Amino acid sequence: MKKQPVIKMGKPLLAKFLDAVTVIIFLAAIIYLIVQFPVLPEQVPAHYDATGSVDRWGSKMEMLILPAVGIGLWILMTILERHPHLLNYLNLREDNIEAQYRNGVLMMNVLKNECVLLFSYLIFQGVWMATEDVQQIDNWILPIFLVVIFGSMIIFIIRMLRA
Repeated sequence: MKKQPVIKMGKPLLAKFLDAVTVIIFLAAIIYLIVQFPVLPEQVPAHYDATGSVDRWGSKMEMLILPAVGIGLWILMTILERHPHLLNYLNLREDNIEAQYRNGVLMMNVLKNECVLLFSYLIFQGVWMATEDVQQIDNWILPIFLVVIFGSMIIFIIRMLRA
């Protein structure tokens, strides 16, 4: 298998904007969790079924898993975003490597931010549900998240094939 060339790529302006918005929202979610943590009940929603109903309750310490996973995803996907030669490409040729890498960088950035925004939403929603004794998360979140994630991937795959 031929090794893909390493090309130094700058971060697109759109990616910088998306990162800034996502970091602000994610930090707000973490601060909200920290502020609300002392008043959380000992049992908080820990898992939801496909309809958004709580199907498992757990210790309030489990709420700390969401920011940890969000930070982990951010770090891992940022590393991949900075090294586009590590990604797999369709239709990669000598004449379109730079365009493919730009598309790959932006795709990784968009997917990273979508995932971290979902974790931000889950932090806000989980704290709200625990403090208000609500039994069900909004049932529209899963379908919307899936449409957004798969829609983004389809858009970037189409762009990849056209490059």
